Amino acid sequence: MVSYLIMEIELKYRIDNIEQYEGILADPWIAALSDHRAPEVIKMKAAYFDTEDLTLIRRNIAFRIRNESERTVATLKWRDDDNDISGLYIRSEINIPISDQCCFFNPDPSVFIESAEGKDLLDIIDGNPLVNIFDMIFTRKSIRIDYEKSILELAVDEGVIVAGHNSLQFRELEIEIYSGTKEDLLDIGEKIAGKYGLEPEVKTKFARGVELLDIE
Repeated sequence: MVSYLIMEIELKYRIDNIEQYEGILADPWIAALSDHRAPEVIKMKAAYFDTEDLTLIRRNIAFRIRNESERTVATLKWRDDDNDISGLYIRSEINIPISDQCCFFNPDPSVFIESAEGKDLLDIIDGNPLVNIFDMIFTRKSIRIDYEKSILELAVDEGVIVAGHNSLQFRELEIEIYSGTKEDLLDIGEKIAGKYGLEPEVKTKFARGVELLDIE
């Protein structure tokens, strides 16, 4: 089984209204930086898992199974640093394509066994069963752009996080580096945020899901 370890570097901005949501990817300036294709639209369904006593959350580890239109991916994600730039997130993650849809009900953490991080995960879980803690259902519209020395993805997400009887609607802009520099990412983020009056999103979707659990 092939695993993919990547460093994820992205900016997140909160989108407060539908005009912002619809306007960003339709902006002629942004379109001029892309190949002018229509945005890719992906339906996302994600389930997050942990032990009953939330061992992974307490270690800032996320274990996710996500269906992305035609494919399903298991992801192990953890935070690498505590940067001081609001809305900027730098995290390592391992992604493994899987085909068994039963993983949404009975996830298998051993899919990550070929990596050192996967072995650590199994040690941390220590044989305890994993349970669903919350879900996310959202639509992502995205384009790739060339900006200065970098290739970036701009994506607008709209959906809901559901944890038991609690739920939270959200809209947000994500700008992620495919290749290039953090400086280019911060520069275009500042320009888009200034044009559309966006504020940095100070919490990841995962963090907002954890808040819905009402734990200390």
